[in-house]
Amino acid sequence: MSRLEGKIAIITGASQGMGESHAREFVKEGAKVVLTDLNEERGAKIADELGENAIFIKQDVTRIEDWKKVVDETESKFGNINVLVNNAGILGPIKTITEISEADYLKVIEINQNSVFYGMKYTIPSMLKAGIGSIVNISSVAGIVAIPGYPSLAYMGSKFAVRGLTKAAAVEYGKSNIRANSVHPGYIKTPMMIEATDEDGGGAGDATPLARMADAREVSNLVIFLASDESSFLTGTEQVIDGGMSIQ
Repeated sequence: MSRLEGKIAIITGASQGMGESHAREFVKEGAKVVLTDLNEERGAKIADELGENAIFIKQDVTRIEDWKKVVDETESKFGNINVLVNNAGILGPIKTITEISEADYLKVIEINQNSVFYGMKYTIPSMLKAGIGSIVNISSVAGIVAIPGYPSLAYMGSKFAVRGLTKAAAVEYGKSNIRANSVHPGYIKTPMMIEATDEDGGGAGDATPLARMADAREVSNLVIFLASDESSFLTGTEQVIDGGMSIQ
């Protein structure tokens, strides 16, 4: 398979869950991939398994200096970046507006929202040099509709913000052949979701018309499409992949 032949991608939060799945599937499709995460041991192991077309760089996505380092090392190893998958994120504490602390709120915003801005800000210059780019920002179904009792105010706020950041980038850089789209997963079988719901893929998925949780690879299929030239006339969109959860 070679749907991503010639693509040079950065994928954040790639040591587990959806990020790991995206990285594995991208390499299968011919991309050169830089995996980033704070979990150095796990991330480096995955990159080693993926071979010469993948490297791991330890990154705190909330640190501007880390973003500069990742961009510099990616360009040095593979060349100009033409795909960014802003995947890193956290749920944060599931608390009401009056319960959540200011520190917990700001931590979620910094990781889920501000890191998306940093990622776009520091990779777009490389995409401009490449003459083409696709930005895929991972939001959530909780960035489409409010879900009582599911995520916190901070989580929902950050994921709605990712939607707006994506549209702004699409408008600003469309004439430069850089596209930006957001992806809005529902219940996906990842370590973070299973820990949050105490589920093995059963009960939480019953809230969807398809009556199941999704495998991470199902989201990866969508991300590959958005990263590839197959979606060349698609920008500024919200790609909802939630098993119908948000239509109820």
